[in-house]
Amino acid sequence: MGRLGITAGMLTRQAGAAVAGGSTDSGRQAAEVVVIGAGLSGVAAVIALRRAGIGDIVVLEKSGRLGGTWRDSTYPGCGCDVPSMLYEYSFAPHAWSRCFADRSEILDYLRTTAATHGADTAIRYDTEVLSSRWEPDAHRWNLRTTSGTYTARAVIVATGPWHQPRYPDIPGLGTFPGTAFHSARWNHDADLTGRRVAVVGTGASTVQFLPEIQPEAAVVDVFQSTPNWVLPKPDYSLSPDIHRFLGQHPAARRALRGLHHRTQEAIGVPLRHPRLLGPLEAVARLHLRTSVPDRALRRALTPHYRIGTRRLITSDTYYPALTRPNVRLHPTRVTAVAGPHIIGADGTRTRADIIVLATGYHIGDIPLADHLYGTNGTTLARTWADNRRAYLGTSVSGYPNLFLLLGPNLLTGTTAVPTVLEAQLRYITTALTHLRTSGCAALDVRPEAEEAHQQALHEALRTTVYNTAGGSGYYFGLPGVNTFCWPWSTARLVKRLHAFDPDVYTWTVPLPAQAGPERDSLPTCPPGRLP
Repeated sequence: MGRLGITAGMLTRQAGAAVAGGSTDSGRQAAEVVVIGAGLSGVAAVIALRRAGIGDIVVLEKSGRLGGTWRDSTYPGCGCDVPSMLYEYSFAPHAWSRCFADRSEILDYLRTTAATHGADTAIRYDTEVLSSRWEPDAHRWNLRTTSGTYTARAVIVATGPWHQPRYPDIPGLGTFPGTAFHSARWNHDADLTGRRVAVVGTGASTVQFLPEIQPEAAVVDVFQSTPNWVLPKPDYSLSPDIHRFLGQHPAARRALRGLHHRTQEAIGVPLRHPRLLGPLEAVARLHLRTSVPDRALRRALTPHYRIGTRRLITSDTYYPALTRPNVRLHPTRVTAVAGPHIIGADGTRTRADIIVLATGYHIGDIPLADHLYGTNGTTLARTWADNRRAYLGTSVSGYPNLFLLLGPNLLTGTTAVPTVLEAQLRYITTALTHLRTSGCAALDVRPEAEEAHQQALHEALRTTVYNTAGGSGYYFGLPGVNTFCWPWSTARLVKRLHAFDPDVYTWTVPLPAQAGPERDSLPTCPPGRLP
């Protein structure tokens, strides 16, 4: 395949025409684009790239199977908290069994879609990226992995924000004589039947698995440091008859999907304009009042902050599970573990056989940040030490030809992930197409464009409910810095990502020695601007 400068062969290569991951003379495996991660984002990336005529793709997946968080998160009751029809690729509609799909159905959908579109053929399993360095002279990325070395013209990071479980620092936890595990890495060998189970944390995972484990366990002690707002979950089955009707009337399916989308967007409006939050909070309070008869328990479950400050949660089964005789809610954080006892900040002391740590993820942490080296040899982790920033959540200045999927400040409390992914991938494929046709070797977002975007974004966030948690909480990947939320509407996000602006990037011309034999027939690209 030779060096990765632009050649006529690249320009005429059609999707799938080349075998991804061909070897170079040095033994390195070369590809035009390397995608890191084979979850929802990685599968979408392969399909989008091939549709754009970029077929020389390799996906590096550290696990032995695709699926990402839907592969790894196997806790009982795991499922999607946005309607199923919004949690699908626009090009691959699916006959979901329920309005809100469970984890196994989503995983099956990903596997089937990857196979149907041939995305699975690009995946190199059991291949973990150990380091990825930008080589400025060669204008390419050099990736060292557990399965050898890869070179690539561009790298797409598709590892997702729900990747690294957050383990709490609880004194004595390491000496607990029973079984302890994180809910994101559920221990299925631990039999909960007739056991005393302590659950630490009451976030989205607990809301899903508590109703599933409550009937099995003898006692479930739930430790809640902060109560959550919980909205009703209008879940219902989608029978074959319904799907037969929707299949015969595509307009009806589009209307139903549109209804789900408009509902999600309507919920997002008061989150951006907190003065409108009253009706949404009233719905949540009514849901609590009708689900929990006990006044003392209701008081313990009532938040004292505005709805939307933390991640929105929907459930019709969580509150009823908390009212069962074998479930005890402790409205306190855990301060220590002493032998088989869990000790709360209020002096609560309970005995447990099993501890489930439902303490969430390091949201927004890219696992590779410590191993991604940019133009000056600095890691992305160091670049992001004070502020995780990326232009439109996609490009980071100083990291040419590197694209992040679901990067900083691209999601909200209501936006469906596939919508964001597809908009981002249109942006990325447009950028890569410009690279192919312009004769340039690299693009790097201008630092002033990145800074201007950051200032506008955080100024807009200032007046939303997302920024009212005192600088900490689910959305704050760094103290005082909201690194998760997009402060505007989903429509605005899609529009911004649709309008690729080459002038916000610096464009680099390859040195003559790096050009292919057909280089003279290609257009030239003046440094700093696309012609």
